[in-house]
Amino acid sequence: MVSLDESVIARLKKGKNNFEVFVEPDGAFALKRGEKINIEDIIAVESVFYDANQGDHVAESDLLTVFGTSDVMEVAEQILLHGELQLTKEQRKQILEEKTRKVITIIAQNAINPQTKTPHPPARIQKAMEEAKVHIDPLKPVDEQVNIVMKAIRPIIPIRFEEVDVAVRVPAEYAAKAYGDIANFSTLVKNEWQNDGSWVAVVRMPAGLQNDFYGLVNHLTKGDAETKLL
Repeated sequence: MVSLDESVIARLKKGKNNFEVFVEPDGAFALKRGEKINIEDIIAVESVFYDANQGDHVAESDLLTVFGTSDVMEVAEQILLHGELQLTKEQRKQILEEKTRKVITIIAQNAINPQTKTPHPPARIQKAMEEAKVHIDPLKPVDEQVNIVMKAIRPIIPIRFEEVDVAVRVPAEYAAKAYGDIANFSTLVKNEWQNDGSWVAVVRMPAGLQNDFYGLVNHLTKGDAETKLL
């Protein structure tokens, strides 16, 4: 059994009531992140509370009414998966770092400098975030925070989300293999096989992925392909 002194509270609000359980923080955090964890290994007290700190227990009949089961372990798992978890300082730091990286990556892959039509490196985006003093919320979804960050850094650097079209011609000796990789990387706007066996196409992608695309094409064709930004 998990020590109560080392546990934190997981909470789920249903209707007017909170339903709370004491759990081991690392195992609970792993479960919420999708790892396979035995719920019995992370429960500190085999009971569900309205107020865990006050020891206000929920009756089995109330659990059955609200959760459709009176099994404490099943209810605890529902609370963990769908509710809020008190995070340790280290867990909050880890989530914050991961979400910051994800926000920066999404912006770097999808946005460009509209003045130069080129992507912003991740380091530049991060520096702009620091200058704008914009902070990532470890509890909010990444997609929601991307828009917040974009709005905050626009006064710092010229930036906007945009897609670009690139024309590409792949020589015959590389065309068959390159077709699949290029199609998976981008959206084919149009494509055509030539009489000499070469393949030509117009592909569409987030503007920030241009450099990655050119790198892929050069790798697939040993630098023999032709590309043109449209």
